[in-house]
Amino acid sequence: MSRQSIFSNLKGDFSAGLVVFLIAVPLCLGIALASGAPLFAGMISGIVGGLVIGSLSGSQLSVSGPAAGLTAVVLTAITKFGVFDVFLLAVVVGGIIQLALGLLKAGVVANYFPSNVIKGMLTAIGIIIILKQLPHAFGYDADSEGDFAFIQIDGDNSITALLSTLNHIHLGATLITLVSIAIILYWNKIPKLGVIPAPLVAVLVGVGLNTLFIATGSVLAVAPSHLVSLPVAKDFNSFIGQFSLPDFSAITNKDVWIVGATIAVVASIETLLNLEATDKLDPQKRYSSPNRELQAQGIGNIVSGMLGGLPVTSVIVRSSANINAGARSRLSTIVHGSLLLVCAALIPSLLNKIPLATLAAVLLVTGYKLCKISIFKDMFKNGKYQWIPFLVTVVAIVFTDLLIGIALGMAVSVIAILRGNIRSSYFFRKEKYRTGDSIILELAQEVSFLNKASILLTLDHMPENTTVVIDASKTTYIDFDVLETIREFKDVKAVEKNITVILTGFREQYKLPNTENISPEHQEKIASGHVHTITGNHEQLLKELQLN
Repeated sequence: MSRQSIFSNLKGDFSAGLVVFLIAVPLCLGIALASGAPLFAGMISGIVGGLVIGSLSGSQLSVSGPAAGLTAVVLTAITKFGVFDVFLLAVVVGGIIQLALGLLKAGVVANYFPSNVIKGMLTAIGIIIILKQLPHAFGYDADSEGDFAFIQIDGDNSITALLSTLNHIHLGATLITLVSIAIILYWNKIPKLGVIPAPLVAVLVGVGLNTLFIATGSVLAVAPSHLVSLPVAKDFNSFIGQFSLPDFSAITNKDVWIVGATIAVVASIETLLNLEATDKLDPQKRYSSPNRELQAQGIGNIVSGMLGGLPVTSVIVRSSANINAGARSRLSTIVHGSLLLVCAALIPSLLNKIPLATLAAVLLVTGYKLCKISIFKDMFKNGKYQWIPFLVTVVAIVFTDLLIGIALGMAVSVIAILRGNIRSSYFFRKEKYRTGDSIILELAQEVSFLNKASILLTLDHMPENTTVVIDASKTTYIDFDVLETIREFKDVKAVEKNITVILTGFREQYKLPNTENISPEHQEKIASGHVHTITGNHEQLLKELQLN
């Protein structure tokens, strides 16, 4: 594929950047609030994520900014240090470690994330977006925009918060949400009007409706608590004063390095997961270098810490909204960062008129696209080894958090792989299992210690007075434990059951000598390709023995 110019989709990328900007404002502020940091620190990290990381990243569609997954780490660290500038030094240290990981090509770990877990993560994020935004859509704002954890800061959880919402429905906010969703879904279908981004129209209409409600003294007017709340500087010096430097005198504090390393590890894992997920959502199916992304994130966190911002990662909520809004290059990310900077400096009061309900409408549509029923149907069609890890990942992320959910999904995927590996460690030829007949076990290409239990049980169930041929001619590796199991069967167990053991195809380094002087009859059976071959495991063997 030829390299496209960053300006090849100027209209679509600018439109997408505007949409992401509108979503990012309350998320940046909400995450800062949940982290116990100054509100403007969230804006700084959003600006850095858009301008710095957006310019350096190899990903065309990934959007970076403050991440909900780091709120607990940040809150604990700020409380521990007692002062914000020492925490900023830990952010810088974390960025340096991330940069080093990228240079050392540690991003290769991203290649080991199974697709069913990544799809489960995307689906879970969609469900979480819907659960978290429904209260805002109805005008109930007990939980901040940046809180994506199941157990909320206000004591509720994602489910009980919905129940609490039923007692706090605000008709004005609900009306704004419904009108906004209708605009987002149908605006582009109106001829000649599609040139204006539907989410922008929804925001303008939301602001207009609430202004009308306020002007007429209507009970539908939305309260200030349900509006965007960006810090407003009185003048330029006050605006600049919201930026702060880290305290470099604390560089010898071991806790700074511990927190920095924690930030680097958690941020790197979240970034790699989100990068993989973003690539899967990319309509053009482009590949983003994980090592380059780690380097970009590292530089971004160094800059964010130097300016007074929160740790930055790639964030899937804004990335998926970016893709859904029609982005095709990283210009949209840069546009969103530029708008954050300009609007925070020049028109914060205007942004503070935006109802959270209209932004909730944008996110609800995004969340729905991530967790449509068709996604579940497609995963179920792929078989249990795909949908079980997928479902575990979805449930675990929704009811815990991103990293725990991914870890559980990965664990289930590994168990599925191990189970499949154990069941396919060898094949046995289906012949008549009567006294005096032969059973031929053909070992797989690689036989690891994970296959020991299956092979041991199979050999233990071999019938008496038979001939067992163990053929290793196709193997490239046999684990020592497996070789010991075969040796014990040949020298001890087979003798007790009057079983003749024939070994063939074993390499010299296995120190398990092949049987010499094999009869022509057995040679013919070993070489025969006309006998039906089935997957070997002791349960299948027992079934075959009972049938014969």
